[in-house]
Amino acid sequence: MLPILKRPTETRNCCTVRLRFIPAGTCLRVDMTSGLTFARYSYPLLLIFFGLLAMGSLFTGLLFGSVHIPVSSVVQALLSSTESISHQIIWQLRLPRVLAAFACGGLLALAGALLQVLLRNPLADPYILGVSGGAAVGALLAMLLGWGTLLTNLTSLAGALAAVAIVFGLSFRAGNWNLYRLLLTGVVLSAGCGALTTLILTLAPASDVKGMLFWLMGDVSRAEEPLPAWITLILISTVSLLFSGSLNVLTLGQMKARTLGVAVLPLQIGIYFCASLATVAALMLAGVIGFVGLIVPHAVRLLGVSNFRWLLLLAVLLGGSFLTLADTLARTLWAPQQLPVGVLTALLGVPMLLLLLSRKP
Repeated sequence: MLPILKRPTETRNCCTVRLRFIPAGTCLRVDMTSGLTFARYSYPLLLIFFGLLAMGSLFTGLLFGSVHIPVSSVVQALLSSTESISHQIIWQLRLPRVLAAFACGGLLALAGALLQVLLRNPLADPYILGVSGGAAVGALLAMLLGWGTLLTNLTSLAGALAAVAIVFGLSFRAGNWNLYRLLLTGVVLSAGCGALTTLILTLAPASDVKGMLFWLMGDVSRAEEPLPAWITLILISTVSLLFSGSLNVLTLGQMKARTLGVAVLPLQIGIYFCASLATVAALMLAGVIGFVGLIVPHAVRLLGVSNFRWLLLLAVLLGGSFLTLADTLARTLWAPQQLPVGVLTALLGVPMLLLLLSRKP
């Protein structure tokens, strides 16, 4: 006798299909992106693995640098308050930097995952909507005028927020939200900001160009206070997890989401502002760092994770770990000379993404 299929059961967290010959309580999650299936218990195992990876990347960032510090000295510096050279290097230089790198990577990965579901485009990344272009124009203009670090950060923030407001204002008219207009406006604004950035680089003195290029390629070394970025990461992650069930339904399409009772328009606006604020926080911390927001959500999905409750958590952990390890390489490969971390994320991200895509069924 052929097995009888029950009707698909819609939930707010995932779509499940239960078969009579499968034991009760077993839930197969089908990822339409990768074709892989993961049982419910696999997600906590992935979370544990990614958590261990995050702790390992943070400790690696504390261990390696231009000055060699043994493992025992690193542990002693973390656990004791005894003043020593190792203690000062760990607490004043390396710990703030690895925390900043992890927070920045987590923010970019979170923003990328949110924008990919908002735009229904796997190529969407945190910079596609012009936020980085506005921030770059503000920061480089402040550098050209010779302003200090504080004013540079403020003008960068103002430029990013202005870009967010322009894109949102042109995409949301009379209560009508158009995703195609949103994407097109962001691309056009990015092109315009790119032209202004090139103009500023052309007019800038040769002594200032290197600092500008480092900002454009990403530089975690200038991050002095990672606490605001961590607060932003925790808040946006919490808010995103609260409507993760609605995100799962939104992946089925706007029509089905409305049929299932999801308020699509407020959800899309919330996703846009959460992703934009996460991107702004990352830009304020380390400048423009590419590929993290693009490849990390892809990597998590290719592991078979389709439930956004787990996808967002795993993306934050993997993004933070990836950028922390990349920044560690950036400051140790040619020590004491430091490389822009954005260069390494691109060099590491391209082959990683190609490898993951080549293994896709």
